This record gives sequence, C-alpha cells and structure tokens, in this order.
Amino acid sequence: MARAIVRVLLGAALAFAGIGHLTFARTEFQAQVPGFVPLDPDVTVLASGVVEIVLGIALIVVLRHRALVGWIVAAFFVAVFPGNIAQWAEGRDGFGLDSDAARFGRLFFQPVLVAVALWSTGAWDALRRRWRARRRPAA
Repeated sequence: MARAIVRVLLGAALAFAGIGHLTFARTEFQAQVPGFVPLDPDVTVLASGVVEIVLGIALIVVLRHRALVGWIVAAFFVAVFPGNIAQWAEGRDGFGLDSDAARFGRLFFQPVLVAVALWSTGAWDALRRRWRARRRPAA
C-alpha cells in the first residue's frame, strides 16, 4: 500500500512538473539546461515537460508493466541529472536555488528520486527476482 501511494504521488509530481515545464515554470527550467545540449533551451524544456507528463501518467495508470515504467522513470532522472550539475557548476539561479550551497545540496535529491522510482514500482524487487531465478540450478 505504501508503495502504491508513493508511486501515485511521484507520478502526480512528475505530471505537475511537466505542466510547469510547459507553462508557469518554463523560464526556471531553462536554468537547468546544460550548455552542451545542442537544442534551444526552450525546446529542451518543452520536450522534457512532455516526457515528464507522460511518465507521470504512466506511473499512475500503467499497472501491468509498472516495474518497466519504474526503470524508465529512473533512467529519466539519471538523464536529466547533468542539468542539475550544470545549474550548480554554472551558478544559474532557478527555483529559489540562488546560492552555490543550495544548488549543490539539490544534487543529492536526484539519487533519492531514482531510488523512489525503483522502490515504489517494485522495479528493483523484480530485477532481484529475475537474478535469483537465473541462478537457480535447473531441476
């Protein structure tokens, strides 16, 4: 039950953040786009917003393949982590992160999101069950 609640909350947060990418927080999210991304920052923010909305909805409604969704969400959090690093390294303000210490502290939040995605969807447990099944000797 706790996993389901956390999964739905994570999905809602992702969908809300995605909506923010497209609307009220569009400029703030642009502060997180690393300089090495070859796309216009606004295009990057819009595209990642759409992805976040889709992933958020998937976390809530795709029950049969929730472990796969968990891995995809975790991969997304890893993929956008360079944006957090860039915001810190380049000293860009956004979302109230207006000091190097605040931006640095935020870096530790992303691994927590990865862990929550894997735990709340049962993705890590599913992988462990597969590993155990492969290591059992055939009867």
